[in-house]
Amino acid sequence: MSNKNRRSFLQKLSGGLIGLGLLPSHLSAANKVELIDTSPLFQSFSANDTIRIGCVGMGIMGFSNCRTALSIPGVELVAVCDLYDGHLAHSKEVFGNHLFTTRDYRELINRADIDAVIIATSDHWHDKISIAAMEAGKDVYCEKPMVHRLEEGHAVIAAEKKTGRVFQVGSQRVSSIVYHKAKELFESGVIGDLVLAEVWYDRHSALGAWQYSIPTDASPETVDWEAFLGDAPKGPFDKTRFFRWRNYQDYGTGVAGDLYVHLFSGLHTILSSLGPERIYASGGLRYWKDGRDVPDIILGIYDYPQTDTHPAFNLQLRSNFVDGGGGGSKFRFVGSEGVMEVRGRSIMLSQRKLPKAPGYGGWDTYNTFSEAQQKEYEKWYKATYPKEFRMQGPKEMTYSAPDGYSDSHAHWMNFLSAMRGGPRVIEDASFGLRAAGPSLASNVSYFSKEVVHWDPVGMKVVK
Repeated sequence: MSNKNRRSFLQKLSGGLIGLGLLPSHLSAANKVELIDTSPLFQSFSANDTIRIGCVGMGIMGFSNCRTALSIPGVELVAVCDLYDGHLAHSKEVFGNHLFTTRDYRELINRADIDAVIIATSDHWHDKISIAAMEAGKDVYCEKPMVHRLEEGHAVIAAEKKTGRVFQVGSQRVSSIVYHKAKELFESGVIGDLVLAEVWYDRHSALGAWQYSIPTDASPETVDWEAFLGDAPKGPFDKTRFFRWRNYQDYGTGVAGDLYVHLFSGLHTILSSLGPERIYASGGLRYWKDGRDVPDIILGIYDYPQTDTHPAFNLQLRSNFVDGGGGGSKFRFVGSEGVMEVRGRSIMLSQRKLPKAPGYGGWDTYNTFSEAQQKEYEKWYKATYPKEFRMQGPKEMTYSAPDGYSDSHAHWMNFLSAMRGGPRVIEDASFGLRAAGPSLASNVSYFSKEVVHWDPVGMKVVK
């Protein structure tokens, strides 16, 4: 690497950071930098500032969202709704006997003392309850994916615009300081022109594969099965389908709807992208043959068009529930001048500029020439490419979120800030559909075995 290129790389790395106190004035290889959370902090409010929330769906994410929201000053949980009596009983055990509990979400969203509603139900209820809550004058925090079917997305967007309510989808990476730092680094041009993105999210556990616990008291008396079905196909009570709904197309969106949405949300945040134009997915049900009708491995290839924020590039996406390596999630952005990897709470950035001159020596046809021709070729090469690039070890930089940092907390902070008149949320209904759209289109491609053409601007399938 030339001194000029090295200086340029370090300047790109440090641009704007020294002034923020995030980087020392002197940089060295493999320098580690701790990021700072700049989310708004809520520390003191008058009684009138209290935001009162209700939650529809007290499963895993319902309890998680309530706990996160209540960890922020100025938030009060007023009511919860669920179709299993055991969830309602445990809600009072955890959050207090003062809670209003109901099986009917309409009783919750129509309460005058509720300002915002968490929707953490099965996917097939997201659109209906989101729209009803906004029309009832409530702000909405809706778990991902925003919708169950592609054709449902625009109705949610229309309700958000018509009512003027704050609406946020629950993909926390959108608010993460790690992903916003990755966005800043990408936009600085430090990895050059983006060529390829590789993203994956794998799991290796029964719970990760949605083999959730089923309570021994599950029955038609303790579960409102008919209410759960909603607009899904009718059928007799089935406790497995109720408690493990993610395994079935009637109520869930499979691996793509559960995990791909997180990946598209993170990718679109970093690249300021609206989404791909061409989608093809493959995979299969390889291990968890437990009656589910969705795959446990899904692979996708996506063509992203050139935009003002990035050149055209290809995306490889993967999720599986049989990864013997323990699973995990990672983003890898390959550029013409370097690679940026985002994993968990950290970013690894390395620059290794690709050569423009052809190579010679090593494993090359050069070695099949006669010795006299090798010498002649070497002489010609050095005369033709006097400044040929010789590969060196990459220059590296690591950025990490501080211990204890929570992107879930940051996501809730942004939602509450918007409710109090602060900046608009990033992951509104349009952003939510642009993440859910390619994810659900991946399912369409998988089951139809066809390429799906997607309009990222109009947020619709192109026939």
